[in-house]
Parts: sequence; structure tokens; C-alpha cells
Amino acid sequence: MEYKSRKTLNERLNSTALKAVLFDMDGVLFDSMRNHAAAWIQAMKRHDLPMTVKDVYMNEGRTGEGTINIFSRRCLGRDATEQEIQDIYKEKSDIFNTLPEAQPIEGAAEVLDNVRKRGLMRIIVTGSGQVSLLKRLDESYPGHFTEDTLVTAFDVKHGKPNPEPYLRGLEKAGRTIGLSSPLPASQAIVIENAPLGVQAAKAAGIYCIAVNTGPLEDQVLYDAGADIVLSGMSELADELDT
Repeated sequence: MEYKSRKTLNERLNSTALKAVLFDMDGVLFDSMRNHAAAWIQAMKRHDLPMTVKDVYMNEGRTGEGTINIFSRRCLGRDATEQEIQDIYKEKSDIFNTLPEAQPIEGAAEVLDNVRKRGLMRIIVTGSGQVSLLKRLDESYPGHFTEDTLVTAFDVKHGKPNPEPYLRGLEKAGRTIGLSSPLPASQAIVIENAPLGVQAAKAAGIYCIAVNTGPLEDQVLYDAGADIVLSGMSELADELDT
């Protein structure tokens, strides 16, 4: 299976039909998931909603409201109120903002540079709603992304694992290269690190490379539908250079 997976990966990376690479952000471009985990666990504990590091990674990509409601149903037997959702998410965000700024993921810059050299469009598809997101991306990965190549929480009604974020990514890719319709899914690749993100990519019909930058077993990502699982962005950079 591994041989077939790598053969298919090489075919995809070298296909003349490939036009765009769609990148998740947290855990793919920035080593930020440990901060998200710490912030979620602390905020939820204050409201008697116990959460583990694995829980955070398994729910990465879901909206804040969706995550809070899952644990409210599990622990309290009901949906959280609107006020509870606002309070918990604000506390989570406040804690996150006190933590050291996440650094770029090792190998991500090399991947982006290689993708640019191949003439491929680079699109961000993230559940984040940070206002300063583009500035942060420009500082760490200058010249790769613009407002027109970002899909954020403000662009969708449904977060991952719903396919909407990646379908929006295909729309933006199509517009950016001058198409009157979304880029066909067969002409794109998704790079993800989370099970829900993998599910969203596959639901949108896109080939998905999972980079396992967290504590989950590779099999969790394969079970979510990943076409291949790599150890991180550095291994992907090596594959692109081969």
C-alpha cells in the first residue's frame, strides 16, 4: 500500500493537470496546535468540560461553537447556551494570545518555494478568523498569499469536516487563474494535518496529503481518508525535490 501511495503521490505532484495546492494553516504552516490545545483545555476546564490534547487534535478545524457544543452535550447532556459559547471562546482566545507566538513549521517554506517554482497557485484554507492573519503570513512566507487566496472562517457557513471550506478554495483558485468557474478538484492537492480537514478535502473530491505534525497515529489520518500520510512538511519538501 505504501508503494502504491507514493507512486500515486509522485504522479499527482508531477501531473501537468495540477494547478493549485490548498494549504491548511495551523499545524501545516505554523506550529500553533500546542498553543490551541493548551488554550482549549484550560478554558473548557473552567466550565467543567474536560478535554484532552487528543480531543483538540481530533476536533481541529471545527468551528468554536461546534467544538463547545460537542463537549457540552457529552458532559452536561445539552447544547451550550449562546452566552456560554461566547464566554468560553473568548476565554480560549484570551489564553491563546498570552502564549508565545507560534513559529513556522519546519520545511513549510521549502514546500511553498517549490510549489511557486512549479507555477502552482497557493491557497490557504483555514478555520481561523484572525484579523491579523495575512500580516502573519506575509512575515513568515513573504509573497505567497494575498487576500484573494485566503479562505478563512469569515468565508464559510460550515467548518470542516464539511467540504465547504475546500470548495471555496477551489472557487478562489479558479478566479485567481482567470476561470469563470471553480478549479476542478482533479487539478488541486490539499495539504492537511487534521482528521476533520482530511474529511473536508476528500468530501470536496480533492487528493489529500496528510502531514502528521501532531500526536495522532498515522492510521487516524488514513481512516479519515488521507491518500498518503507523511511525517511532516520536511518529508513533503523532500518528495517535491525528488
